[in-house]
Amino acid sequence: MAIYHMQAKVVSRGSGRSAVAASAYMSCSRMYNDYDGIQHDYTRKHGLIYQEVMLPPMAPLEWNDREQLWNAVEETEKTKDSRLAREFVVALPVELDKDSNISLLQDFIKKNFVDMGMCADFAIHDTDGHNPHAHILLTVRPLNENGTWQYKTEKEYLCIKDGEEKGFTASEFKAAQKQGWEKQYRYKVGKKKEYLTSSVAQEKGYKRIDKHPKSSRYGRQNPISEQWNSDEQLHIWRANWADAVNKMLARNQINATIDHRSFADQGITEQPTIHEGYIAQNMEKKGMIADRCEINRQIRADNKMLRELKAKVAKLAEAVEKSIPIIAETLEAIRNHMIFTQYHLLHNKMQKEVIHDWMNHFNPILNKYNTVKKKLKAKVTERKELNVQKDKTSILNPIQHIKLNQQLTTITEEIEELKARKEQLIFQAECSTDKDMMNLSKKYDQMNNNLDILDSQDISLKKQLEKDAAAFREEKFRPEPEQYTELLDTRIHIRPDFRDKLIEQLKGTFGKYYDYHRRDIAANKVDYLNVEDPDVFSHRAWELEYQRKQEMRRNQPVRSKKRSHDMEL
Repeated sequence: MAIYHMQAKVVSRGSGRSAVAASAYMSCSRMYNDYDGIQHDYTRKHGLIYQEVMLPPMAPLEWNDREQLWNAVEETEKTKDSRLAREFVVALPVELDKDSNISLLQDFIKKNFVDMGMCADFAIHDTDGHNPHAHILLTVRPLNENGTWQYKTEKEYLCIKDGEEKGFTASEFKAAQKQGWEKQYRYKVGKKKEYLTSSVAQEKGYKRIDKHPKSSRYGRQNPISEQWNSDEQLHIWRANWADAVNKMLARNQINATIDHRSFADQGITEQPTIHEGYIAQNMEKKGMIADRCEINRQIRADNKMLRELKAKVAKLAEAVEKSIPIIAETLEAIRNHMIFTQYHLLHNKMQKEVIHDWMNHFNPILNKYNTVKKKLKAKVTERKELNVQKDKTSILNPIQHIKLNQQLTTITEEIEELKARKEQLIFQAECSTDKDMMNLSKKYDQMNNNLDILDSQDISLKKQLEKDAAAFREEKFRPEPEQYTELLDTRIHIRPDFRDKLIEQLKGTFGKYYDYHRRDIAANKVDYLNVEDPDVFSHRAWELEYQRKQEMRRNQPVRSKKRSHDMEL
């Protein structure tokens, strides 16, 4: 029976393997590894059915000799943990003969690996005649048009321009440099070490302590290698192998197929059978009971029972799915979630308005305070310089002393005026000290950051609202048209309970900031989004309440009126 099996592995020095040894093993040959000087001899190994090397057009012809091919790979990879090759082990259909399996492999390898630029070395093994499988060894480094190896990863320099950081390779940096991008180097800034551009560092007089520019940790991966190494590409190869096998089986008029997906992905909950093997099958033919065959018989019986149960459950689920109470509860649950989401958006809007008002109030004060503070610092520095200059001036030069004293008097008055202005701004900001102003500035930055967080949150909430609205529409039109009145009545009946749950959830989330008026606005917006008229619900609710009261009156027992004795004569 044809089975799906495709195992992907990587041959790397880090795991103690070599590409030369892997090729010699699968081809049952003797090969010498120039990298470590070890000769690998597997000529006594049995089970080899077929072997071949397939090359892309740009590969050197001498690589048709697998020993030269994999020694070229070993020579190119320099590190002790280099990835040398990619290996696939695939199960071949037992229903196909040798030539069909060879043709299947050649076609699959050419279309999926060689045409993408890889060199492929493969061999078919079958030691017992009942387990045909193939080993496929592939190069992991792309080739240039002239047959030389490309890079796997390239150094990527992290450059700065106008505060933005971006990565460039050496070839890209030439053009980027003309656009104003600069490399970053490590400089000593006080007791710290920081990455700065040369222009900034020279301006501040910092000393460079490292000649290596800042770069990304792993470099820029070759886009071809990145594609070959991706999970998406592996999934494509797995699917393509199943398609290739199924086409070859159909071409040979064999009624069998394989599927690369797991049972879970195929939606199959049945238990897979185990591999029996020819020994167990021969035992069964001779009238003996083989454990493996017995296990499979039990598995097949369990699977049959499971299929019957699934069929019954499917019928029951279909009936429940069309049940009006279930649909009504689903609609009200979705509506509740939408109102909660819309309320959150309105709450965020209120928060942003409060933050904007706060920032608009304190922004001009902080700007003026920072400006005054800078001017004050500059004036204090200027006064210190004048005092130093005065101390150095000879007493024999009274005119210069007088001039310096005049300048010091003027600048002292300016300092006092700036101090007064600064104190005025501190008072205006409802603060007491410079430390309070510093905390206010930090709070301003935090408020600005909060606005960004709220904006990002709003995007997610709006996406969720759209998703819920689509689910609501799908659920709303599930019943038949003649069931709409019944669905409406059921929703009216259960809505008070859902409203109470929503209020409890809103109070639990927003606490003292819960506002029933905002909740009503959110509910109206949601009803508008779902194309539902609240008046229809209100009118129908009134009708149902009226009918209930009328029914209660009709069901009340008739009380006989007692005649008064005073009326009798």
